[in-house]
Amino acid sequence: MIVDTQLRHDVEAELEWDARFDSRQIGVAVKNGVVALSGHVGSYAERRAAEESVQSIAGVKAVANDIAVELASSTKRSDAEIAEAAVNALKTNVSIPANSIKIFVRDGWVTLEGQVSMWHQRNAAETALTPLQGVKGISDNITISSQVFVGDVEGKIEDAFRRRAHLDAKKISVKALDGTVTLEGEVHSWQERTQAESAAWQAPGVSQVIDKLTVQP
Repeated sequence: MIVDTQLRHDVEAELEWDARFDSRQIGVAVKNGVVALSGHVGSYAERRAAEESVQSIAGVKAVANDIAVELASSTKRSDAEIAEAAVNALKTNVSIPANSIKIFVRDGWVTLEGQVSMWHQRNAAETALTPLQGVKGISDNITISSQVFVGDVEGKIEDAFRRRAHLDAKKISVKALDGTVTLEGEVHSWQERTQAESAAWQAPGVSQVIDKLTVQP
């Protein structure tokens, strides 16, 4: 079992190693495997990158990301400019049904609303807007409305888990009902939990995933 002092050292070392952001302005606190991040970075993309970096570390059970985005004067944009850039970013991505998504921007914070048929479309929309200049945060309220629910979806998801080398399928329980998939059991890291949830979302017909997995390093 990794103690909190060792985990904090590992987190700080990983943040310092990651070149996608300046770790000198990021604070780290750890309690019972839960990592709390504070401080500030210069963009929303850096904030996301810091969280992803921490999630990859063995022993992390959860991440509370309280890092603030403080834009430099040279990177600030008006809400109208951000909205225009967001619309263009969605239109130029072939994975995204741009006409099904509405964009609202207030004080640099982008809210996405609408309905798509597949999880990867929803995920692609947020990913496309993350690196845009001037964005302070993103609220993804896009819903998934699949028209088809494939039979034996539980078995298909379990097979997907078995194909992934880092997931112990025997420790994950899958329950599916009317497009909603519930995951229960244990994984060894927060990264594995994310992988399991992503795999469940990719099954045809899934409109909601309830993740009850616990992290047991």
